[in-house]
Amino acid sequence: MTVVTRFAPSPTGFLHIGGARTALFNWLFARHHGGVYRLRIEDTDRKRSTPEAISAIKDGLTWLGIDHDDEIVFQSHNIQRHKDAVQQLLELGHAYRCYCSSEELMEMRKAARSEGSSISYDRRWRDRDPADAPHGISPTIRIKMPLKGETTIDDAVQGPVTLQNSELDDFILMRSDSTPTYMHSVVVDDHDMGITHIVRGDDHLNNAFRQYHLYRAFGWDRPVFAHIPLIHGTDGQKLSKRHGALGVDAYRDMGYIPDAIRNYLLRLGWSHGDQEIISSKQAIEWFDLDAIGKSPSRFDFDRLENLNGHYIANMPDDILIDLLAAAILKLIPDIDEKNLRNRARQLLEPLKKRAKNLNELTENALFIAQRPRYPLENTKAAKFLNPSSVKLLEEMHGALNEIMDWTLHSVEEKIRVMSEAQSLGLSNFTQPLRAALTGSNASPGIFEILAALGKEESLRRIADVPDVNLSSR
Repeated sequence: MTVVTRFAPSPTGFLHIGGARTALFNWLFARHHGGVYRLRIEDTDRKRSTPEAISAIKDGLTWLGIDHDDEIVFQSHNIQRHKDAVQQLLELGHAYRCYCSSEELMEMRKAARSEGSSISYDRRWRDRDPADAPHGISPTIRIKMPLKGETTIDDAVQGPVTLQNSELDDFILMRSDSTPTYMHSVVVDDHDMGITHIVRGDDHLNNAFRQYHLYRAFGWDRPVFAHIPLIHGTDGQKLSKRHGALGVDAYRDMGYIPDAIRNYLLRLGWSHGDQEIISSKQAIEWFDLDAIGKSPSRFDFDRLENLNGHYIANMPDDILIDLLAAAILKLIPDIDEKNLRNRARQLLEPLKKRAKNLNELTENALFIAQRPRYPLENTKAAKFLNPSSVKLLEEMHGALNEIMDWTLHSVEEKIRVMSEAQSLGLSNFTQPLRAALTGSNASPGIFEILAALGKEESLRRIADVPDVNLSSR
């Protein structure tokens, strides 16, 4: 049997981080077994489904590297098939027309609430002759659920789960306006798409019992159900806006990289020993449903940030430089890209070690492309540009200008000689230099910066410091 999985989001907003994990698990399971992973857009809610949301879902999955097989299935394109399937159940005697008015249904709901019953419909039209139908009522079509016994689902994650059939209602298959319901459409589409394994959040577990009986009514083979626990925040509550960003697009905008997000989502509820850093290749090799835990996992932003920092630090230089150059050029378009890339390459190693995300890396690297602006916004750096340090900068300008072969070694040697000659600590020279060259109090090594910027640019930035007087030279 070829494994076929699917991810079936409703396009009513962004790609939720929980949905992204569901997509990832389905994708990994299919890839692990050499099967097929399919994407279905459940867009039958025309009022809430938007083209923008569809694009956001597709873009988010593409960014994460979760590629689907075959063409995307749009549920709205299959409505006639869903209607035909309802007619099939009527003909088989597994469904019936319900002519209850809205007032009758409301009274039934009130009665159910007062009795503490989960069944709000009393099945009054289940065995009634349609000839008794009242005039002017368009019927809904309901499934005939079993009235006695129990239903057990052997869930691939949760294990055997049993529900008394008395707790299952004759749910609606098609509304009075002839639109099929989600519960029905999902089963028909999953069958027609050949889905063998349904991997989804455990908030759908109750739906599985209803869908189980739909498969039985049609006489179709049932897929394997695997319901994964939801993601919670650090407080143990269901992940929500108050815990932070929920959409994959937000994490992309915050400077997280797809490899890190995939790795982190994988570890939310699934494990392979104590392994924390897991490549996509390893994930495909190791992933299976039996390693998914039954308890909710907690989304920890600090762990994600550390993991993201690891991936940035180990990203191939060429790829990282491309990302960094693109980000800086977006902010400062009128600069020499070749020069930018050369400087970035020289300083990349120390820069990426200090960054937990691409935005932080970009911010820390902006000095490569632009000179400090005075007065400095960084107050800590500004403190290093006092009268005594400005005098030292004037002296360093003259000394550095004498260097013919501008290298990291030559500039370091020149500054160290000056420090020793004046019996001043090296930081008395390096901190004002850092402020003058970067506008910051923290940066990669100052000698590496001097080497990367080059002689002309370094001297220009020193000369730009207010009150630096070079006229006497």
